[in-house]
Amino acid sequence: MTILWDLDPRSLDTHRYALGADTVQVTAAGQIDLALHEGTHRLIVIGPDIDLDAACALAEFQRIHRPELGVLLLRHRVDVTTLSHALRSGVREVITLGDQTALTDAVRRSLQLTAQLAGHTANGNGAQSDGRVITVFSAKGGVGKTTIATNLAAYLASTGSRTLIVDLDLMFGDVAISLQLAPEHSIGDLMAMSGHLDAEGLTSVVTRHDSGLDVLAAPADPGVADRVPAALADELIRVARGSYDYIVVDTPPSLTEHVLTVCDHSDITLLIATLDIPAIKNLRVAMSALDTLGTSQEGRVVVLNRADANVGLKPGDVEVALKHSINGQIPSSQAVPASINRGVALVLDDPRSPVSAAIRELADREVRARFGEEIAPEAKRRPSLFRSHK
Repeated sequence: MTILWDLDPRSLDTHRYALGADTVQVTAAGQIDLALHEGTHRLIVIGPDIDLDAACALAEFQRIHRPELGVLLLRHRVDVTTLSHALRSGVREVITLGDQTALTDAVRRSLQLTAQLAGHTANGNGAQSDGRVITVFSAKGGVGKTTIATNLAAYLASTGSRTLIVDLDLMFGDVAISLQLAPEHSIGDLMAMSGHLDAEGLTSVVTRHDSGLDVLAAPADPGVADRVPAALADELIRVARGSYDYIVVDTPPSLTEHVLTVCDHSDITLLIATLDIPAIKNLRVAMSALDTLGTSQEGRVVVLNRADANVGLKPGDVEVALKHSINGQIPSSQAVPASINRGVALVLDDPRSPVSAAIRELADREVRARFGEEIAPEAKRRPSLFRSHK
């Protein structure tokens, strides 16, 4: 059954076809708890005139106490701020009032996802959230973000951990080409499974790398990017957690709806900086935006790439500008562009490279050790490449 929380007495008749004949309408938040206790409800649809903060508070509460219960939000107009606030709170989709087709589709997807989650709970699998999500982000292109993401993921896979790398740069993603892969499928193929994505469906669209790493590539056609909903990224991460030990997400250099959605799931956010003013400034602005949006600061790891470049800036200058300590440094090396052109993961192809050593240490100390993995003694004995520059 569905609960419609709406102040308009005509709303139930307006939306009955999309919501179903068994829908009940309430006009106050207090009535929702009563309705939930009295019946088996799988979905709450919140009307366009309900205060946004009240709607999001309800969604956040239900996400914790009834994770299988879906919440949809109707709005007179959907903007980025509303969408971001709603998705962070646990609302599954935001639909523009009057678009009955979109509402019908959203209801169908939500009910399918609820059935899937309820099945996991009945089987004793909980929310299938064992996997750890590592989002790699920079606010400027050309800083080596994809190189770090692919090498980090390849190294984690080489240690025996089930690892997936997701290319969330939907228009210009380079993960597949960086690993010399020609995938037959991409994240765009998941749209047909939206609302009922499962582990088998995810497996059907990934490409296996020689290292054992699974790759979910960006669409080959940039035009597909606009059709991939942010809600699909949410569903993807939830399903991937149940199949992988680590999910590494490579992102575009901007805070898109998809990136914000994944950031809400992230256990660790690697923020990549370089020794140039535009990259530092953009990253500082992005970090402030993440603070404003309420994302957790605990899992942030700042990594300085090409840290030995002689360009008039020092790592300490970066720390002052970002108001955050540098957690890892990766040196410059001609081996990096050479490995990209050859389509190999440097950390595996040339493990003695200083860049490879830095990435291994980043993975061991800032990822694996955080989650209680046993680190080999030789890794613990390596001289630290991380420095503090107070």
